[in-house]
Amino acid sequence: MDRSGNLATEELKMDEKWIIVNEEVRRPGAMTREQYILATQQNSLPRTENPQFYPVGIYGWRKRCLYFFVLLLLVTMIVNLAMTIWILKVMNFTVDGMGNLRVTRKGIRLEGISEFLLPLYVKEINSRKDSPLVLQSDRNVTVNARNHIGQLTGQLTVGADAVEAQCKRFEVRASEGGKVLFSADEDEIVIGADRLKVTGTEGAVFGHSVETPHIRAEPSQDLKLESPTRSLVMEAPRGVQINAAAGDLKATCRKELHLQSTEGEIFLNADTIRLGNLPVGSFSSSSPSSSAPRQTIYELCVCPNGKLYLSPAGASSTCQSSSNICLWS
Repeated sequence: MDRSGNLATEELKMDEKWIIVNEEVRRPGAMTREQYILATQQNSLPRTENPQFYPVGIYGWRKRCLYFFVLLLLVTMIVNLAMTIWILKVMNFTVDGMGNLRVTRKGIRLEGISEFLLPLYVKEINSRKDSPLVLQSDRNVTVNARNHIGQLTGQLTVGADAVEAQCKRFEVRASEGGKVLFSADEDEIVIGADRLKVTGTEGAVFGHSVETPHIRAEPSQDLKLESPTRSLVMEAPRGVQINAAAGDLKATCRKELHLQSTEGEIFLNADTIRLGNLPVGSFSSSSPSSSAPRQTIYELCVCPNGKLYLSPAGASSTCQSSSNICLWS
């Protein structure tokens, strides 16, 4: 060993007197073995007289390019931030929604006029309590209903010329109670209102038969059944009854009035039955008398062709005596 090694050995032996066995407590200011060895090794290393230094970092055109890209990134971030703020301001973005659109617990709320350029799928559309719901289109408004496989089951089209509904059954119900006021399907049309009122001057026009249990005019109005060009037929299997409880019943025709009963009889029940404009026949009495009273009682006679005429009543029938009226007809 060299001289430096011997000196280190002697110094270590001298320092062992101050070091405890477990090396937990040491003399203040004393060096450990490892520190001493490192200190002596650093002192023994040869030193170079002319050290060389190498620069660390980015220099030259690389540094300028890096600054340029950093500046470009900063400008892009500022422009993006400005555009984002401008879009938020123009679209009126808030915590609750955007513009006229508000997001609530019950769904989406639109205030004012809104336009949808693409299909809108919703479960329910409600208007505000104090305003109506308006659906407006330049051409028409169509509402479609489909089943679970996508087939069209109902369609309502509101156009400029007509309102069309295509469905199996169309119903109009009352707001209170849900009573069916009008319903229509392929088999029948049902009107459930208490009164059907037609205000047109021409009245109600039916192309085919009409079945009804009761026909009644409005109070203080006349009931008129008229067929301007053809005949008027009223049929019932158990009879037709025409009743005027507080007035007259008048039947007027231009030609013949036929009262026909195929299996029954024609029964005229009244206090007075008058047949006006009947011809009156005359006959000569066998015992004429100048003081005879004026004739006030007549007999109703019938010709073979069905014509009726009057004949002065006598003790017996006088129809044969005045039958010359039948020859004139």
